[in-house]
Amino acid sequence: MKNTTTQLSRLFVAVTAATMMGCGGSAKTESDFTVVDPAVPVTDWQLIWSDEFDGSAIDTNKWTHEVNCAGGGNNEKQCYTDDPANSFLADGMLHIVALPAEEGAEKPYTSARLNTRYKGDFKYGRFEMRAKLPSGQGSWPAFWMLPTDYVYGGWPRSGEIDIMEAVNLKVADADGNVEAYVHGTLHYGQEWPNNKKSGKAYLLADGANPADDFHTYAIEWQEGEIRWYMDGYLYATQRKSTVRYDSKDQAVGLSHRGWFTEYYDQVTGELKTYWNNAPFDQEFHLLLNLAVGGDWPENVNNLGIDAEAFANGQEYVIDYVRVYECASDPDTGRGCETIRPGYESLEDALVEGAAPIPTPPSSGVVQNLTIFDDAANPNWPAWDCCGGSTPMVIDDPDMGAVTEFYVGAQPTVNGFISRGEFITDENGQASPFDGSGMLESGVISFDMKIVSAPGNPDSVWMFKVESNNASSAVEIELAANRDGVVPTTGEWQTYVFTLQSLADAGLDVSAIDVLMIFPAWGTGEGAVYQMDNVKITAPSPEVVFFDDGENPNWVMWDCCGGSMPTEELDDDAHGLVAQFSIGASPTVMGFITRSANGGGDTPFDASSILDTGVFEFEMKVVDAPSNPDASWLIKLESDNAASAVELPITASQQGVAPTTGEWQTYTFKLADLSAAGLDVSAIDVIMIFPAWGTGEGAVYRVDNAKIYDPSAESANGISLFADVAAEGWSIWDCCGGSTPTVETDDDNSKGAVAQFIIGEAPTVMGILADDGVYYDAANLLATGVVRFDMKVVSAPSNPDAVWKFKIESGDAATAVELDLTDSVEGAAPVTGQWQTYTFTLQTLFNAGLDISAIDVVMVFPAWGTGNGAVYRLDNVEIVAE
Repeated sequence: MKNTTTQLSRLFVAVTAATMMGCGGSAKTESDFTVVDPAVPVTDWQLIWSDEFDGSAIDTNKWTHEVNCAGGGNNEKQCYTDDPANSFLADGMLHIVALPAEEGAEKPYTSARLNTRYKGDFKYGRFEMRAKLPSGQGSWPAFWMLPTDYVYGGWPRSGEIDIMEAVNLKVADADGNVEAYVHGTLHYGQEWPNNKKSGKAYLLADGANPADDFHTYAIEWQEGEIRWYMDGYLYATQRKSTVRYDSKDQAVGLSHRGWFTEYYDQVTGELKTYWNNAPFDQEFHLLLNLAVGGDWPENVNNLGIDAEAFANGQEYVIDYVRVYECASDPDTGRGCETIRPGYESLEDALVEGAAPIPTPPSSGVVQNLTIFDDAANPNWPAWDCCGGSTPMVIDDPDMGAVTEFYVGAQPTVNGFISRGEFITDENGQASPFDGSGMLESGVISFDMKIVSAPGNPDSVWMFKVESNNASSAVEIELAANRDGVVPTTGEWQTYVFTLQSLADAGLDVSAIDVLMIFPAWGTGEGAVYQMDNVKITAPSPEVVFFDDGENPNWVMWDCCGGSMPTEELDDDAHGLVAQFSIGASPTVMGFITRSANGGGDTPFDASSILDTGVFEFEMKVVDAPSNPDASWLIKLESDNAASAVELPITASQQGVAPTTGEWQTYTFKLADLSAAGLDVSAIDVIMIFPAWGTGEGAVYRVDNAKIYDPSAESANGISLFADVAAEGWSIWDCCGGSTPTVETDDDNSKGAVAQFIIGEAPTVMGILADDGVYYDAANLLATGVVRFDMKVVSAPSNPDAVWKFKIESGDAATAVELDLTDSVEGAAPVTGQWQTYTFTLQTLFNAGLDISAIDVVMVFPAWGTGNGAVYRLDNVEIVAE
């Protein structure tokens, strides 16, 4: 019977909705939402379900009474009944009444809770109630929605929409403050007890109390957005989260932090986090109830429950409940929005949700982490677990700024942590460290000085690392470090632990989130110690085939021609180089590591730098092949020729053929070689040669041949201009037609500087990357800055001109523009003086910049106000502090 009722009910709703849409002709809306009069209904909202409560009894075709004493899991103090004393119709309204229970009852109060599950189930629309709310300490009326089918799992993974809740209305506290708020809230996220919620409270502008009169409460729910209204006023908006992606299409943050959910992937069975429309993209049903007491009302205002307030019953009186469908687009609910200016502003109506901030998936690329080095990493605060102390940053005469820890009488552990509940810096976020890409070569290292030893002479110093919220951990003695350093009071000492040894001991190195250094639990009282240079690092893998000499593991090699490649002395810039000569026998030449050919049998595994690594070399053709049609090629083999790739040298990033007598650089991306079929995990031959059988007479030289990650070379930053512009960058006038110049400043410490002059044409100026050149500062986010020195030689003729800083990324896909006074220094330019300006990467990232592909840095007077300005820049850099 229940299933039949459900099917018929849903069929009726669908037919009714289709009929109403058919009557309207075109579904296109012409509504103007810039100005909304709440008193005038929006024409595209079509009524599809309602209860006006005009009958003599509650309509059981629409409502089901819940009969239980469970209290909703909130420790409420009522039993819900279907007794007419607790819910009835009178005067065209629904009355829900909370009453004292009979003596000896399971709970001290009775009340009613009604729902429409399987009788009125909806996805998207406008849901509206007109009601007068009860009052008194302990009262908790609600108009809300729950999922009809828990598609995403148990509460609140499948969501909860609280259209209206209020507690303890009209209760005055000791200071005379009278409770008058209503609340609109969403519940979502992980399963209880790790559930999340977000919402907003609203107070009537005229000081009226919702318990004194009838008011209208509503939400408008559309795909990806829910809005809350009281008496037609939009007071809260919540949205799905919007994920930010960098230039590599990796999730790096949220441009809007809204709702989320977590559920099991039906294909893989893996528990995953989702930042999409879920869970608010399924059918929900309506609920009306009046609770008495519980965790919320009993812990606010005057606390507990006021028995006198319920002695004669408290009434929740509902005039009507109505559900509307957006005829413009019933499938998404869009096109009928009742909005007003300011509803998208966090300062006005938009609510920030509680979604976790995504971190990029592991790419296998080695990314070093600095936790503390002269300054705190906001993502990794210093931390006292249990002793109640606050670690301090102090100055040490030898090390500069260091972190100092103290252990008192209370047992504790100290260290650094990256879990959200312990991060207080507004720029910080939980950032577990993925060391899986550096397992073989990575280390955790730090400097420590024991200022005062523990009072207990038997205390042993310990080192502990946890991962993924303590799902795995390793605790060992500090003296078990790689180099066997024994802690000594009064001395700075360096401790190193390999990631491999920690992984072997059971640590999951893919999500390290706590580092602890401490005297063994309960033995540390009196200990004072300092730490600096706390890092997780690994050298970026690279192999050099030839650079001023042969690599004995990678010998110079003539495959088939019988020659012996030689080392020769070239120009001053190149020194010793590898020389290859081809005779009449067809051959290929290069470098080989196979032991059968004299190599060290050390194939190179480039897997960890696949995305960012390159094969690069310099070559000079001394004598061209006698065959004018000879084409130059490169070939790489892997795992004893199990895979190989052969490409023309013109397929390099430079795209040029060799010019006899000139040194030229050739660069091939590992990602491209892999895509062409090369297994980069066991590269064992590198060849550079004229095409087979066409090379006779060729003599050529190779130098600086290597496979490496160029981004690792600039892992600690890049200088965009210091005496000259960086390779691939230039000083630039966007739109004014001038050519910035390099001048010698009269300040000897500056030397050559970049000078910019603005004429009548409005323009912006700065440092511009060449096409295809970008700087990836993602690994500098925690501590990195953009910094430059500037001197205004001549101020703009417009005295109101404001100096600006602007930075762009990914060919202007993202950009941030700020006043120079928004810098760390906060100073406006003073004509004739060199001044330093610093902007943190974290600030720029938070403002929306994708820091993985920076390609323009600009400094200029505001557009159209710069005529007459002459200014100089120097030491323009993006660096780790």
